[in-house]
Amino acid sequence: MSMTETTTPRLLIVEDDASFARALRRSFERRGYEVRLTSSLEGVQSVLSEVTPAYAVVDLKLAGGSGLECVKELHGRDGDMRIVVLTGFASIATAVEAIKLGACHYLAKPANTDDIEAAFGKGGGDPTIAVTARPTSLKTLEWERIHETLLETDFNISETARRLGMHRRTLARKLEKKRVP
Repeated sequence: MSMTETTTPRLLIVEDDASFARALRRSFERRGYEVRLTSSLEGVQSVLSEVTPAYAVVDLKLAGGSGLECVKELHGRDGDMRIVVLTGFASIATAVEAIKLGACHYLAKPANTDDIEAAFGKGGGDPTIAVTARPTSLKTLEWERIHETLLETDFNISETARRLGMHRRTLARKLEKKRVP
């Protein structure tokens, strides 16, 4: 094995937004990573049949389903793999599940290469992080309940709307809005 093979970190990006995935790929390649792209669990399995990356960036919501399945598959292959979950649908429920399934960190989009690389380096929790006494807003509670139900239904919008007792279009509109902290 040559020196470059042993020192070049391998990264798998699991993202169904092709332009975002290409931008991440270029950015990580400039930093010396060997990068593979895929957009599905099947793609993850295909890559794993050829190589085991040391790092992975996984989008939570993929066109074909949940990125959590990809996290489970990747962590099952190599428990030391550094997996960062990216999402535009951040919630406590999905963050907890991602960490339980083997992700080392969970970042809300937009996240850049610096954020992701910093997350790869984090080995544990930070007990010094400030605990705020701010009460949770009604909008935040609603957002988290929606995402908890989305997780339960494997991101099926129609079933989530039915379980929450709201019209599918109403739910879709709520999901399109930016989260209010």
